[in-house]
Order: sequence, then structure tokens, then C-alpha cells
Amino acid sequence: MIRLRSICELSHFLILPRAGKRYRFAATGFLLAVFLVPTLAFAQENPVSRRDGFLSLWQSISRKTEETREVPFVDVPEGSVGFAEITYAKRRGILDDDDPNFHPDAALTLQDALLWLFRTRSIDELENLEVNDLPDMLSSYPIASIEELSRLVTRDELIRLVSGFDQMLRDEEHEVSLYAEKFHGLGTAFGETFDMNALTAAHRTYPHNTLVKVTNVDNGKSVIVRINDRGPYVHGRDMDLSLAAFTSIADRSKGKIMARFERLGDHELVSVCGNAEAKYQKRIVRDLHFHRGLPHQLPLGSSVTLTATKPFVVRSVTYPDGTTKRIQDFVLKGEQYDFTPSIPGDYVFRFGSIYGRSRLMKMTVESCTPKASFR
Repeated sequence: MIRLRSICELSHFLILPRAGKRYRFAATGFLLAVFLVPTLAFAQENPVSRRDGFLSLWQSISRKTEETREVPFVDVPEGSVGFAEITYAKRRGILDDDDPNFHPDAALTLQDALLWLFRTRSIDELENLEVNDLPDMLSSYPIASIEELSRLVTRDELIRLVSGFDQMLRDEEHEVSLYAEKFHGLGTAFGETFDMNALTAAHRTYPHNTLVKVTNVDNGKSVIVRINDRGPYVHGRDMDLSLAAFTSIADRSKGKIMARFERLGDHELVSVCGNAEAKYQKRIVRDLHFHRGLPHQLPLGSSVTLTATKPFVVRSVTYPDGTTKRIQDFVLKGEQYDFTPSIPGDYVFRFGSIYGRSRLMKMTVESCTPKASFR
């Protein structure tokens, strides 16, 4: 039995010894093409499947799935991998349903990858995110070439597409306004009661209960809000913030600001320290309390804005390293006290009335990110 240590040896074994050097070299090249090139092409260009590609996109947005009576795709029955996500996405219109089959093991095309990417990011109404809209979408977000829509996508390329597009979305600047007393106590588009003192917001396309980090472009202050309403419907405006959310990153008198958005995910799925439904400490003394209060937990990078029913005093702040800063800052009615923590850990505040009584309040600042990420 002959043992061959290389393709070159194989060429010598197969080629007559009397053949010239040039002929042997050409034959060796032919064998390399036959045996090696397909292997390299498979390793570098092996496309991701439609099922794996979609599930990766879905997991990267930390969006909650709900039970639905939607008829599932024939080839993604209950109990199969991705059944809940794929069926729910079909119900929401993120996946097209003109074909009764999803073809989960087929290779993912660039066209479908882009459509799913734009739809999962909720960049517009779904009716404006069809195949015929791709040229306009790629004109606004040039992450791929319109001429290549039919080619297949590898997993590495899908990761690059997602990372590049998500960064574009984080860098975008949006006009943001506030809504307050006029809507306080009224119903929202999702059946909730609007509370202008809660950290909530209205957006035209973000899913209900999505947490969004909103950063004021002018001063860098951020607030995390929960989407619980639809709107605004003023041309050129992309979000309405509740009074509490708006005034935590800008003066109310401004009315509107330019801001950046970072979508974090569903409020039940992302890290608890980013939860907009945090509990607040309101009462300083018997007849003096904050309008919203000091949160028990706060994500690092966010700010706290405090206003009260009567004048109050910020007497001191003890930082996580044990350092205590004596402040004695008198905050009159109608004024506000702003605080932006610089490091994670426990902060202890001593607040008091102008008559001398005081109370300690602790706030834990956590450095947190969404649980899910694109892998």
C-alpha cells in the first residue's frame, strides 16, 4: 500500500516519470484546484441557514415572544428549534407568510437578511419595509449593495451587517419633545394610563415595553425610558418623552432637544438595573416629599433630577469609596437638583428640610448592559 504525504506526491505518483517538469507542475496545479480549492471555498463561504440567521437577529434585540394563534410554518412545527420566535415573528409581519414553508435549513440570502434586519430594528412601519423598499433603505443605510441581493450570506458577514447597522442607529440624532399635563391621566395606545411623572415615552414603531436609552446630544445626559405609547405624529419628530424623562436630561423650557437612541430590549428581558419601573424613595419628612424621588437603583451613565413639594436641602453625599462630600445645597420650590454618578456602587444622600430635620437615602448605581447580544 502506498502512503502519500502530500498532493505533490500524489501528482508524482499519477504522472509518468518521463513527463517534463512543466507538465508535472501543471498537473500538480490541477490537483490542487480539484482537492484544495473546494475545501477552502466551503470553509470561507459556508452560508448561514435561514433559521440560524433569523434566530441570531431576534436574540440580538432582546424582544419578548408571546403566545399566538398564528398558523405556524409547515416546516417549523411546534417543538422544533425556533418555533416560538419564528411563529411570533410571522404573526407580527416581520417574516413574510406568502409561502406556507419557512425553509429553515436553506441558505440565507442577502435580501432576506436585510429585510429581517430592518424589520427587527423597527426603523419604519412594516408596510414600508418590503422588498421594493430596499433601494431606499440602503440609500439611507448603505450597509450593502443592492446589486448583490441574491447572493448568500455567511454568519461572519451577518455579524458585520448587524454590528455596522446597529452602530449607525446609535449614532443617529433625533428630534425629541415632551408631553405632560395635557395628557396626564389619559389612556395610551397600549391601554395604559399616562403618568407624566413616570419614565416613559411614545414612539411610532418601537414595540410596547421596549427600554430605550435616550441621550441628550447637547449635554450628554441620559435616561432610560419604557415605550408605552404611540407617537409623536409631528413631521420630523421621533419621540415624545414624559415630563419626568425629559426634565432628567434637559430643562423643561427647551420643549424639544436632539437626542440619540440606544434600544436595550424588552423590560422583562434586559438587566434589572436598566429597568425603567424602578422603585423610588419620595418622603424626606412628614410634609416634604419629592415629586418622583430618588431611585433605589440606577444604571451607570444616567442622571437623577430631584424636585420637591417644598424647599429642601441636600446636606451631603457619601460615595462608594467612603468619601463624604458636604454640600448644604438649598433647593427652592420650582428648582431642581441634578446628580450624575461617576462610578458604580452605593451612594448615600442626606436630604433635609430647611428647618433642620433630615433623612438618609441610599441609591445603588450599577454598570449594566442588556442580557442578550448578537453572537
